[in-house]
Amino acid sequence: MGIITSCCRPSASEVLTPDAETRRRQQSEAAERRVAENATRGIKDVEKVQRMQQRSEEMEKRERELAQQGGASLKWTAN
Repeated sequence: MGIITSCCRPSASEVLTPDAETRRRQQSEAAERRVAENATRGIKDVEKVQRMQQRSEEMEKRERELAQQGGASLKWTAN
C-alpha cells in the first residue's frame, strides 16, 4: 500500500517553496489585507465614515487652537 501512495505525492525536491524573503512579504501583505478587511467590516459606506472621522479630527483641532488662543469653545453647553 505504501508504494502506491508514495508514487502519487511529489518528492521534497519537487515541491517549490518560496525563499524566506518572499514568504515574509506574502505574510505581511496578507496581514495588511486582514487588517483592512476588519477595519471595514460591517460598514456599508467606508468613504462616508472616513469623511466623518476627518471632520471630527478637524473640529478637535479647531477646539485646541481656540483653547490655546483663549477663545470660546465650539462645544455646546446646556443651561
